[in-house]
Amino acid sequence: MNIDYRSIANLPTLFFDQCERYGDAPFLWAKRDGVWSSISWTDTADRVAALAAGLKARGVKPGDRVIIASENRPEWMIADLAIMSIGAVMAPCYVTNTIDDHVHILKDSGAVVAFVSNAQIAKRLAPAAAQTDVSQIFAFDDFTLDEDYGVSITPMADLLAPADTDAIRAAAREIDRAALSCLIYTSGTSALPTGVMLSHGAILCNAMGAESMLVNLPGFTFGGEKFLSFLPLSHSYEHTTGVFVAIAIGAQVYYAEGIDKLIQNIEEVRPTIMTAVPRLYETMRGRILRGAEQAGGFKKKLLFKTIDIGRRRYLDTGSLTLGDKLLDPLLTKLVRKKVADRFGGRLKTFVSGGAPLNQDIGQFFTALGVGILQGYGLTEAAPVISCNYPAKNKLHTVGPPLEGVEVKIAEDGEILVRGELVMMGYWNQPERTAETVKDGWLHTGDIGKTDEDGYLQITDRKKDIIVNSGGDNISPQRVEGVICLEPEILQAMVVGDKRPHLVALIAPDPDWTADWKRAHGFTGDDAALREDPDYRKALQGAFDRINANLSVIERVRRFAITDEPFSIENALLTPSLKIRRHMILKAYGDRLDALYG
Repeated sequence: MNIDYRSIANLPTLFFDQCERYGDAPFLWAKRDGVWSSISWTDTADRVAALAAGLKARGVKPGDRVIIASENRPEWMIADLAIMSIGAVMAPCYVTNTIDDHVHILKDSGAVVAFVSNAQIAKRLAPAAAQTDVSQIFAFDDFTLDEDYGVSITPMADLLAPADTDAIRAAAREIDRAALSCLIYTSGTSALPTGVMLSHGAILCNAMGAESMLVNLPGFTFGGEKFLSFLPLSHSYEHTTGVFVAIAIGAQVYYAEGIDKLIQNIEEVRPTIMTAVPRLYETMRGRILRGAEQAGGFKKKLLFKTIDIGRRRYLDTGSLTLGDKLLDPLLTKLVRKKVADRFGGRLKTFVSGGAPLNQDIGQFFTALGVGILQGYGLTEAAPVISCNYPAKNKLHTVGPPLEGVEVKIAEDGEILVRGELVMMGYWNQPERTAETVKDGWLHTGDIGKTDEDGYLQITDRKKDIIVNSGGDNISPQRVEGVICLEPEILQAMVVGDKRPHLVALIAPDPDWTADWKRAHGFTGDDAALREDPDYRKALQGAFDRINANLSVIERVRRFAITDEPFSIENALLTPSLKIRRHMILKAYGDRLDALYG
């Protein structure tokens, strides 16, 4: 193991120790004016120390909550580490937050200072700060707002103070490992965001577990890996893996320019490890399949033959013929290498988390030679609980518990977790904390089981289980996953609690819809399209295929079509791309109720 995690005092100490180890080697990368440029480990440590000294000079004390509202960039990590280095508590906000969202988090956390990256985000944070006790905002960029919100905004450059990095490091070493390091607000799939209190030790426990898994990757080297960070750093998954796991293994961190340039950035950076949510893999699979359909002919046949042989080889069904075995190396050269090149050519693995990964998606990429290791966690566990290992990757599971994590299944099937990774509690919610953590065991709210190898399989969310009028329990996530495998459908949500059968709300795939409209010469508006009998018949054809792969109680009898896809902007997706069921029901409940007649 690279580090003795159990002896590390806290997160800033982990960082400063690694800066001493890697020195002038490049660490943080960002693209400026079309060119990637880096900051070394030593330079990053000096900047963290200067910012920590500046915060202390401005009166920020141990225990004070400090907000960060920014897109992913080097300054995010520098601010995070500076805040923690003086014993203060970092509390991130999503860049998609509304003014009301910011007001809630600023008031609930009791924050005294905030960091913001640019003017666009400041226009929502500043008016929120004016309604709270936040008196100072420090900006990564130098800008001036058109309107005076009554809160001073100072460029971060003006906050930096001369600092002795060794002295800051020595002071940081005295911070208690069990102390509060950050306050991560859950993204609110069913209610207002709630602050989850995570200790330094909880995230160190996660880093230890992640390293124990990553070192098993073929060709893994400490100080030699490249991360591409694009999931929001405000989410605990990216905050832990994209910051502290990267620090722990000495990885270089590249900050993507945005989701719209992700594919381009992957080709430029050529990362070795990437963490992502299942939605990204679903999108990539759709692009690959659409490209094959458009190419047609021999290229399409090659792709589908590669997938077929790769799946059977992965499943180890013994069904490969001699011809398949002879053809497979050629398919690797003609197809799998091209797919690998689309991901930069050096990718050792994707790590999937944040939501369940459909097994077919995992098999699809595995068949094409792109490794996906599915893991499982939640913010209350800092967040990673388990993950598959490269040598034994069971795609239908989320792997065994990581080092330092204990898991058991309660009598009702709920997954319980114990270890240093468990949260300190919910901020200002002692009753809810007592309901969630009992005798040291975190009650996850997820239902699951373990197999003979100790691998954990998630079967559903305890609160999301649909109980139909016949008393049958149905997993909505499983049904939704099957629905979204069809090329006609981009997104789906099923309902049916206390009802005789399931119905679905779907967002049709825009590319498929565009192709259908051209083929049928359709020129009407979206409202007319939703009612067009031929369009609905085509979508019904997708449900006929879907229902053939579902049990009787899981089959979807009717469907409604959304006005627009679920998105973060319309508040129907969380920033981590999970569907917000309560918000979707609020928007489309009448339409779904009408399906029952």
